[in-house]
Amino acid sequence: YPNLFVPAGITFSIWGVIYVLLGIFVVYQFRDIVKDEKVDMPFLEKISYFFIISNIANTFWIFFWHYGLIYFSIIAMIVILFSLIMIYLRLDFGKEKLNTKENWFVYKPFSIYLGWITVATIANVTAVLISAGVESSGLLAEILTVLVISVAVIITIAILFLRKDYAYSLVVLWALFGIFLKQLGFNLTVTITAIIAVIIVAAGIIFTVYRAKR
Repeated sequence: YPNLFVPAGITFSIWGVIYVLLGIFVVYQFRDIVKDEKVDMPFLEKISYFFIISNIANTFWIFFWHYGLIYFSIIAMIVILFSLIMIYLRLDFGKEKLNTKENWFVYKPFSIYLGWITVATIANVTAVLISAGVESSGLLAEILTVLVISVAVIITIAILFLRKDYAYSLVVLWALFGIFLKQLGFNLTVTITAIIAVIIVAAGIIFTVYRAKR
C-alpha cells in the first residue's frame, strides 16, 4: 500500500535494533536464574502482562500484513500501541530515578519500541485509508501526509517536554528523515514538510537537553 508517509527502506532497519533490545530485556530478567539470592525486579509485576500481549499482537500483525489482511492488521497494531503505552505509563518514564542497567535494559528498549510503533500506527492507518479508496497521490494525499506528519511532531514534542524521552524522540526523528529521503526528488510538498519536521524535532531535543543541564 504505497503512500507518501512510507519512509525509505533503510528506515525499517530499526526493527533489528528493537528486536535486539527486547532480547536484551528478556535476558536481563533471567540474570539471577543461577543465583540463590534473587534480584528485586518490581518492573516485572508492572509490565509483564502487557509485554506478553504486545508480543502476541505483533505476531498477529505480521501474519495479517503478510497476507494482505489490512483491516485486521490495524486492529493488531492498535493492540500493540495500547500495550506499549500501558508499559510506558506503568514504568513512569521520565519520572523514576533509574540505575544505568535498568535505564538501558528495561526503559530504553520500550521507549524506542513505542517511538517506532507510534509512527507505524500512523502509517498503518494511512494504508487502511488507501485500501479504502483514498488516493495515494495528488492533493488530498499530500494534505493527509502533512497532517499525519504534524501529528507525529506534536506527539514527539509533548513526550520531550513532559518526559524528556530522547530515545523516543530520536526514533521519530529517524522515521521523519526516512520520509524525507523517500520523497526527495519525487514530492516537493512532503519533502519540505518532512525536513521541517526533522528540524523541529531536532531543535526540541537540543533545547530539552540544554534546559536539563542548566
